[in-house]
Amino acid sequence: MSDAMVAEKPAEKTAKPVTILQALNQALADAMAEDDKIVVLGEDVADPEEGGVTGVTKGLSTRFGETRVRSTPISEQAIIGCAIGASLAGYKPVAEIMLMNFTTVAMDMIVNHAAKLRYMSGGQTNVPIVIRTMTGAGFSTGGQHADFLEAWFAHTAGIKVVIPSNSADAYGLMRSAIDDPDPVLFVENMPNYWTPYPAFDAGHRVPIGKANVVVGGSDITIVSYARMMNECQMALAALGEAGVSAEIIDLRTIAPWDQETVLASVAKTGRLLVVHEAVVPFGVGAEIAAVVQEKLFGKLKAPVARVGAPFNPVPFSKPLETAHVPSAAKIADAAIALVQGNH
Repeated sequence: MSDAMVAEKPAEKTAKPVTILQALNQALADAMAEDDKIVVLGEDVADPEEGGVTGVTKGLSTRFGETRVRSTPISEQAIIGCAIGASLAGYKPVAEIMLMNFTTVAMDMIVNHAAKLRYMSGGQTNVPIVIRTMTGAGFSTGGQHADFLEAWFAHTAGIKVVIPSNSADAYGLMRSAIDDPDPVLFVENMPNYWTPYPAFDAGHRVPIGKANVVVGGSDITIVSYARMMNECQMALAALGEAGVSAEIIDLRTIAPWDQETVLASVAKTGRLLVVHEAVVPFGVGAEIAAVVQEKLFGKLKAPVARVGAPFNPVPFSKPLETAHVPSAAKIADAAIALVQGNH
């Protein structure tokens, strides 16, 4: 074989799948290596405490030192208060609130300080912090450890809310969140942490506020995010058997959500189903449904429908917890009913 022929042969790419946990760790490490103003703080985030309860920050304090990766006392108010103060002094803190339910302890700091300081200072200051937190049913942790509360924060002017569903988006959204000059709540779906996804190029960003059309279709638009994206894609088999062509959109950013992409899809399909793990009443699906029905009232072939959790705390009992979370079967049934006019 000639040298020319060898040169023309394309290089083979071999890359191992990456979990969301690994992607987040890499995103933090890459950002910290590029900017020494980025600091990480939270309960047990340093390596002497195993790099967090799930290991997302494992190795960071060894590499960057415990001045930049600080384990804190068990005080959510102190964590967020410290992060806000550091941001006003020129740092870019990534603050971990271990579980999303525990953000309730720091709501005053998040809502009345982080989200409002830019507005209340007349634009003279900003708060470039990222608040990492994890949640999700599946581990029988009960009603105080597994709620999806994203609608609370999406309802608060001045803070962005993002929730990735895969490793590439976890990395890209984290890099964009750290770059953002305003506070970003970064929600991590814990049951999805260890799911392997295709490898990605380091350094990429996923724009905040931009959804992703994952699967094209013509009969119905299904909008979802986080782990529910897995369930929506698993519902495709049943939808195909029923002759339903579904377009699936991964919202990725909850606030501000990508109205343009969603409205363009629903204008094409005429039907919309919104799926989320959070309870249905007053949820993200309600806001999307309201906007779609205001903008596309005359083009809809069916009412906008929602699939989510029932209006109760996450059960501790495993069978009840499983029933609480939307499944691929429930999603498929709801979508088929909309298309067939049986809603």
